[in-house]
Amino acid sequence: MRGRPQPGDPLDPDAAISIRGLVKRYGDFTAVDGLDLDIQRGEIFALLGPNGAGKTTTVEICEGYRGRDAGEVRVLGDDPAVGARQWKARLGIVLQSGAGDSQLTVREMLTAQAAYYPDPRDPDEVLQLVGLTEKAGVRGRVLSGGQRRRLDVALGIVGRPTLLFLDEPTTGFDPEARRQFWSLIRSLRDLGTTMLLTTHYLDEAEALADRVGVIARGRLVEVAVPSTLGGRESAPAVVTWTEDGVRRTEATATPTAFVRDLAARFPGEVPDLAVSRPTLEDVYLRMIGEPS
Repeated sequence: MRGRPQPGDPLDPDAAISIRGLVKRYGDFTAVDGLDLDIQRGEIFALLGPNGAGKTTTVEICEGYRGRDAGEVRVLGDDPAVGARQWKARLGIVLQSGAGDSQLTVREMLTAQAAYYPDPRDPDEVLQLVGLTEKAGVRGRVLSGGQRRRLDVALGIVGRPTLLFLDEPTTGFDPEARRQFWSLIRSLRDLGTTMLLTTHYLDEAEALADRVGVIARGRLVEVAVPSTLGGRESAPAVVTWTEDGVRRTEATATPTAFVRDLAARFPGEVPDLAVSRPTLEDVYLRMIGEPS
């Protein structure tokens, strides 16, 4: 996996998305301030950040919906600011709200969407992929929230996109629906689809993303695989246990040795023993400057 590009590096011609020095201003406010990023083909990349950090603006520029004030951007090899119809047909976009209250049936919506693309997937194949085959004849307005989200994804992938943008895809889902949706996203990755995901759910980013990027105040703070973001893999472990009726805590760089020594002090199991390292949420909150 390639590392994060440095200022002055050329655009990566092999990347699905390659960005150098991206700047976007709204009056006196700089929403994106010199962002450099490469997203490789075939990966799921999660862009994390608080509201107002610049992630939505960055994604909209990549989609071709918003102009930029400075910098270079290439998406699937083209500048999204001048992307032609043929280029747009290679993108899939799943917004926060979509099919919603349509009077059309699920199959009718999908068939109509497929007609916009030169080489669409078969609508029935897509319905099976997203688990909506039994709802093909149902009108959009009577679908459940989770079913509507699956329909949103179906509409986003029926054109056989090379690159799929997913904006807060599981907002409002219950835990079971979220995990079913994650399985769907993994199946799309297995088909070779590159995905750029924005989410406020840190467990979702950890479960799905090959790499994550944290953006704060318009700047990219770090890009890494979830397990190493913010030095998680080398951070001291926290060992907690109960001794003499008191809950005790110790931070250590060698938890295995510490637990072995601790176990020698007790005749059996160490009471209430727990060993933990910083979670993705812990390091994310530190990066964006909020208390954990």
